[in-house]
Amino acid sequence: MTVPASILMSVCPMHVCLTPTGHVSQAGPTLQKLRPGLPLAGTRFLDHFEVYRPRRLATMADLLRQEGAKLHLRFRNTPRTALKGLLVSDGQGGAVLNLSFGISVVDAVRDYNLSASDFAATDLTIEMLYLVEAKSAAMEASRRLNRRLQGARIAAEEQAYTDTLTGLKNRRATDHVLARLSGSKQDFALMHLDLDFFKAVNDTMGHAAGDYVLQQVARILVGETRKDDIAARVGGDEFLVIFDGLADRRRLADIADRIISRVERPMLFDGQQCRISGSIGITLSRGRETTAATDLLHQADLALYASKHGGRAQHKFYAAGMSQDAEPGATAAE
Repeated sequence: MTVPASILMSVCPMHVCLTPTGHVSQAGPTLQKLRPGLPLAGTRFLDHFEVYRPRRLATMADLLRQEGAKLHLRFRNTPRTALKGLLVSDGQGGAVLNLSFGISVVDAVRDYNLSASDFAATDLTIEMLYLVEAKSAAMEASRRLNRRLQGARIAAEEQAYTDTLTGLKNRRATDHVLARLSGSKQDFALMHLDLDFFKAVNDTMGHAAGDYVLQQVARILVGETRKDDIAARVGGDEFLVIFDGLADRRRLADIADRIISRVERPMLFDGQQCRISGSIGITLSRGRETTAATDLLHQADLALYASKHGGRAQHKFYAAGMSQDAEPGATAAE
């Protein structure tokens, strides 16, 4: 009994009917969809498909001898999609060959924009496609979650190293950077800035004014430093700047003078002028017997308080002669 074409089209959407001469008399809708600009009916089957396993199948007679065996085929033109096939003789010299994508179905769905309607309803390919789609959706959801988690982790790490009021780095960040630099042979400089008369601003104008002043000082430090330098607020009105790779005293002196000059300019807050100044101590890693972070911080402190005792609004470099006498006392306190 000859199977009606409508049934073959529905049950085997990737079939091809061959005449005794090896020509295509009918092709399933999905198979034809793979080559939309090339009608298969009326053309020689082996002109479009290469059978590469078993080899040397060049005629219709060769194909008929493989009845019931699995055939491995591919298109002769690109894309050279691989197919699996099973041939059954029609008893009249022709044959029906049913094709499938095998394990390359995922690539085929992508390359040809296929959907479930392009496969027989009972084809396990549909189940496979659902699984692939579900896996892809799960993997994409996992990637999105990982991106969010990574973003949250980076944000948390950044927050842990950031002073929330000024947006500068905090003490934890400077400790981390100094520990790294102290263990390297890279030259660097450490600048300690302490604001003069800041307590008076807080006491007379309120903490909102004080916060505004701190934020303005932070902007000055960012403006006077390089992208790779680290500016940090490490106390109420104390700031540190780490200059990685910079050990030139003249350049550091120029930077310190500019910072002091800008800090001294009146800062207008709520119609009132906030007047402060800044004292700076600087130490260099170059030429020191020790570059331990704690020692360098102590040296910068000594230089800072030498500036305080020297009259404020100035900078000083650490020198070996600086002693405990230069540390803060009654005359240096705010």
